[in-house]
Amino acid sequence: MKAYVYVSLKKSVLDPQGKTIQGALKKMGYKGLEDLRQGKYFELTLDGGLNRTEAEAEVARMAREVLTNPVIEEFRFSLEE
Repeated sequence: MKAYVYVSLKKSVLDPQGKTIQGALKKMGYKGLEDLRQGKYFELTLDGGLNRTEAEAEVARMAREVLTNPVIEEFRFSLEE
């Protein structure tokens, strides 16, 4: 089973790196871009020892306790069999 974890800054937190990338894209001539926020992406390969419910709980715990800073970041994840 694979887990895909997406981590991003909370909407209330300023994203200077995202603003820099947004400015660069505009200077390069890309049009239609209103906002840009950057984040992190993790791919986790899980062994077969967990059922789906257990895997969801473990991935959420890993994301909450290790992969994110819960003060400024939020996460979402999906599982694939």
